[in-house]
Amino acid sequence: MKKSVPVSQIMTRNVVTISVTDDLVTAEELFKKHRIRHIPVKSGNDVQGMLSYTDLMRISFADAIDEHEQEVDTMVYNMFTIEQVMAKNVISVTSNTTIQDTARFLARRDFHALPVIDNGKLVGIVTTTDLINYLLEQY
Repeated sequence: MKKSVPVSQIMTRNVVTISVTDDLVTAEELFKKHRIRHIPVKSGNDVQGMLSYTDLMRISFADAIDEHEQEVDTMVYNMFTIEQVMAKNVISVTSNTTIQDTARFLARRDFHALPVIDNGKLVGIVTTTDLINYLLEQY
């Protein structure tokens, strides 16, 4: 297995993001529309945190709603802001960080996605699923 492959080879480049000022209903819609599990939260151009679908599950019964359902019970979502629910102090990697080092970060932490930031700009996201798919391609 190649040890020095950069994470840019496996990251998602067209990243769906959300603003820290958006609401959780918008986040729920983005998760379902794009069939994703992690969304970087931005304030302007800066990544402030990471919101996961699991974060929403912790505060609601959103998982009981059909994934094709467009309407969400917003009562619980209106009690919280994205900033209250998102993971803060998120570690990021650069597009040149090796896949091996990225896997180490994810294995040692309690999260499953990292923003990929080059020169202060979000250029991608890498998830544990990306790493598993890469591993599967090697065998």
